[in-house]
Amino acid sequence: MNETAIEKTLDPLEFRRALGAFVTGVTVVTTIQEDGSPRGFTANSFSSVSLDPPLILVCIAKTASSHAVFSKTDHFAVSVLAEDQKSVSGVFASKAADKFAQVEWHARTTGAPLMTGAAASFDCMTHQVVDAGDHIILIGRVVEFTHTSSSPLGYCRGAYVNFSLTQEALTAAGSTAKVGAILEHDDRIALLETPRGLELPTGVKLEPASNANSLRGVLAKLGLEANLDFLFAVFEGQSDQPGVHVYYRGRVLDNSGLAANSSLRMIPLNEIPWDQVRDSAVKSMLQRYVRERSEDAFGIYVGDSETGTVQSLARQH
Repeated sequence: MNETAIEKTLDPLEFRRALGAFVTGVTVVTTIQEDGSPRGFTANSFSSVSLDPPLILVCIAKTASSHAVFSKTDHFAVSVLAEDQKSVSGVFASKAADKFAQVEWHARTTGAPLMTGAAASFDCMTHQVVDAGDHIILIGRVVEFTHTSSSPLGYCRGAYVNFSLTQEALTAAGSTAKVGAILEHDDRIALLETPRGLELPTGVKLEPASNANSLRGVLAKLGLEANLDFLFAVFEGQSDQPGVHVYYRGRVLDNSGLAANSSLRMIPLNEIPWDQVRDSAVKSMLQRYVRERSEDAFGIYVGDSETGTVQSLARQH
């Protein structure tokens, strides 16, 4: 099969979704135009290239309104946004005419705007512009950089990711936590049959696996090897289940122990018997999971078991 035939078999939408599985940071790329005005856009196609010399790159679609400017500029800057800068990302992903009037910024060596409060920034002279299909690759030689202790803003599967949320949630939970997981395998969810109905695997804390009361310990006892990928919900329980409830979403890597556990069921997403999920908070959370899973865009629920908000998130930039 030749390359052309292979390319024709690729579904562009599915290809984009597959690329979305790679967790990236979120950046704002800027320059000063020939007329002296600033120009910028949001991008997550950013990467380091070389330490010696210090090179980084960003990719720009040829259809982007900024393409003509950045393909010819001799300097540019990249600001790696901190997790509290979702609004900055939104401004530069929009078509607003006054983007720089809506954010705080400053300039350093090259004069290209740098976002104030960014987790890191790189001031660059243009090293090379490479033609690459429907994009160009803009390679910059770093002439100055800064970095802080701020947690970066992440991006995955069309949604923002706050990397510090997991630790903050577990710290806040203290000794009264309930830590659980929504674990998927082949479009099925792991649920336990109990006298109280169907429940998710839960423990009183996350680690270690040697502690039978931790989530990792519960999974080990069930014979489930799993990856916990992202935080999915954090909420305060009611009087019957007080304390902070923390739930992750993740994947079952090995379910070879399934046959030995009659209480463990892997139920298809579209066949969950909702009447058997008697915990209303868990039912609501699972229903949101099924919905967001079908849309391939997840958020994080924060609140209590009855009221709260889904912190989410932006679609593709």
